[in-house]
Amino acid sequence: MSPRDREIRASDADREDAVRQLQRGLSDGRLTVDEFDDRVRAAYAARTTGELDDLTRDLPRSLW
Repeated sequence: MSPRDREIRASDADREDAVRQLQRGLSDGRLTVDEFDDRVRAAYAARTTGELDDLTRDLPRSLW
């Protein structure tokens, strides 16, 4: 993601995609329930696609 792309305003669909990625991370045992809860709250509060990317960056690409 280029620096410019990180500043694009996130849509509701972008937020829902990030939450689905986090749910897969939780179900695979890659996130604890507390981490998942924190990240989901942050996803729904995210204003940019860069913020959403930061929440899923440490999950394997195969989950995306």
